[in-house]
Amino acid sequence: MTEEVERYRFDKARVKHTFNRVAAHYEQNAVLQQAVASHMLERLDLFRVRPGLILDIGGGTGWAARLLERRYRKARVVLCDLAEQMLLKARQRARIFCSRQSFLCADVENLPVGDTRVDMIFCNLCLQWCTDLDRVFNHFRRVLRPQGLVLFSSFGPDTLRELRLSWAEVDARVHVHRFLDMHDVGDALIRAGLVSPVMDVEHFTVTYSDVLALLHDLKQIGATNAAAGRAHGMTGKGALRALAQAYARFDRGGRLPATYEVVYGHAWAPVAGQRPQDGSTVVRFPISQIKRGTNVR
Repeated sequence: MTEEVERYRFDKARVKHTFNRVAAHYEQNAVLQQAVASHMLERLDLFRVRPGLILDIGGGTGWAARLLERRYRKARVVLCDLAEQMLLKARQRARIFCSRQSFLCADVENLPVGDTRVDMIFCNLCLQWCTDLDRVFNHFRRVLRPQGLVLFSSFGPDTLRELRLSWAEVDARVHVHRFLDMHDVGDALIRAGLVSPVMDVEHFTVTYSDVLALLHDLKQIGATNAAAGRAHGMTGKGALRALAQAYARFDRGGRLPATYEVVYGHAWAPVAGQRPQDGSTVVRFPISQIKRGTNVR
């Protein structure tokens, strides 16, 4: 592993601890995550699927799972999350009677689910916390039944670009995670043998009164720095002042923007005898989706 790659490797124990810590108030703060989940749920209108078993990867406190349960009234929904406190909140918010939800505390990179058991994987804004995307997609293909659907979203490289560029003027430490490009995610789908992949991207802009409000917002949803190359210890007041000065160049009439690039994708598990796709296969990018932008305030 090169030194540069090592700097961006995730400390999974820190990721788990952070999301456990914010579980109690996560759902009221995860506005962007819920907006993206809603867009994913809308996309399900395009597919004629009747899943019996849905695996909600990174299901958190169950916001999307409750909607999936309502949409597919005969399906069982299994929430999988690294943070057990998130799953405890999800169980508290599930229906008291006749709930069709189950809960699995596990790391998606070591998914403890049997082969060909799952009809649909729903994975909202979880993949950016994974170190080995090939391993994740190989697990997805393994657990999906033939013609099973995987629908996912993740953050792309433009995410928090203003914050990344501003921190780069302060010091050389890792402050913002490195997010995978849409094309790299598509290539990983193909390497895993998932078929007919479709990818597109959408940009959201969230605005703040100052950079401290942005940092507070990220902390409230557990999106704190978990990279191995992060600075350890408290960030000093001098560094925060320098960050605020650097971020000021992005000012838009008294508001500071934070860009989020959201990558959407879906693919299918192959049927028996279907030729696996190789690196020459072209992943399709719907142009109508690529230029759409959304503001979240």
